[in-house]
Order: sequence, then C-alpha cells, then structure tokens
Amino acid sequence: MKNYFSVEGKNAIVTGASSGLGRQFAICLAEQGANVAIMARRVEKLEETKAECDKYGVKCIAIPCDVTKTDMIKSAVEKAADFFGGRIDILINNAAAGFATPAVEATDEQWYNVINTNVNGVFFMAREVGKFMLKQNYGKIINIGSFHCVVTMNGVPRSGYSTCKGAVNMMTKALAAEWAKNGITVNTLGPGYFASEMSAKVADEKYEAGIRNNCPMGRRGNPGELNGAMLYLASDASSYVTGQLLLVDGGWTIV
Repeated sequence: MKNYFSVEGKNAIVTGASSGLGRQFAICLAEQGANVAIMARRVEKLEETKAECDKYGVKCIAIPCDVTKTDMIKSAVEKAADFFGGRIDILINNAAAGFATPAVEATDEQWYNVINTNVNGVFFMAREVGKFMLKQNYGKIINIGSFHCVVTMNGVPRSGYSTCKGAVNMMTKALAAEWAKNGITVNTLGPGYFASEMSAKVADEKYEAGIRNNCPMGRRGNPGELNGAMLYLASDASSYVTGQLLLVDGGWTIV
C-alpha cells in the first residue's frame, strides 16, 4: 500500500530547529525517514536536536545559521547541499522572532529584528534553496506563518509579528506562482497558539485567558499536533497544492 505522506529518503532543511516547533519538525521528519539539515544560531541547542534525530538512523547535520545574515544563509545552504550530495527536497522555513510591545513604545531595533528575521530571512532562505530546487525541477517549501497571517489578537500588541506573518503569506503566493511550472510547491503552514520559547515571553494569565476564551477548542495546540499538516505539505500528497495557507489553529479563525 502506497504511503502518500512518505518523506522517506528525502533531504530536508529546517531553520529555527534549536527549540520549539522547529525542533519538533526536524525530529518528526527524521522519524519518518528524511535526512535533515538543522539550522539555528544556538549551536548547543542544535546538537540536542541532532541527538534526537540521530536516533532514527537518518543523516543529520547541525549547521549554525543566523537568518538575518545573507552570507550565513548562503554558506549554510551550500553546506547542507554538499552534505546531501547536491539535492534539497524540502525546506521548512521556520526561524522567527517577535515582540509584544505596544506600537508607540516599540523600538527601531525590535521592529527591524522581526522584519529581518520573519520576512527577509524567509525570503533569502527560500531564494538560496530555490536555486537547487529549480535545477532538479522539484521541491517542497513550507513557510511557517501563523494564524496571524489573517487575524491579530485583541488585548496583546501584535503590530510587528502580525505584519511579518501577513507578508510571509503573500510572499508564499508570489513564490508559488513564480515556481509552479518548475515542480516546486510553496505553501504556508499557519499555527495557532502552541507552546514555545517565544510565546513563553508574553504568556501571562491575561494572555492564557485570551486563548481559552477566543479559541473554540479552548486550549493551545499540543506538541505534535502540527506534524500531520507539515508532512502533508512536505510530501507528494500535496503535489497539486501550492500558494495556500493551511491553518492549524483549533478553530480560532472560524469565529
């Protein structure tokens, strides 16, 4: 029986793989038989992720990369491609930053950091990986957006983060249209609220109450609840799906 969701033997890059969703994605891909190049700034945390991936007997390499620096992106992608023997099948464009400061109090540094990480970093990583995918006439790019691609959150300042995620969604559409005839699909995966280091920085009781009251399921997403959607977009099960936003948000955006 064919497994339409299979990624076995595929070569995948996961950015922001040192913690949170990126770490979960990398381990899930390894568990499903994909080789993984994991990237992030924190090398010691990357090694922890690598140790988990290694348990599944796949090829895994940890590559330091700050996605706000284009020279590091180019070097990291080339290193991953060399490690994989020249082929990159999957990109999970996950690295992100955020702030929850009221707009009138936000600093220039906060704004430029989220723009450089969440928008510029996503584009430049896709650009460099896209060069390899165009040569092989195949590729699956998954940009990690958010339900903030389409809505914001009442009571929590989200000007920077929501702006970035809206931009990522439109970037996905533009890249999908440009590369559709080259065997490359580009989609956005839009999580609702999942536990992560980034969300922990703003997760006070008011924040948690907002999730309980506004999400129809009344809770955060649990670890692993994004994996099925990620595998769908990373596998040939989604071969005729491109430029789409797949929301996994417990129903937040339906009410």
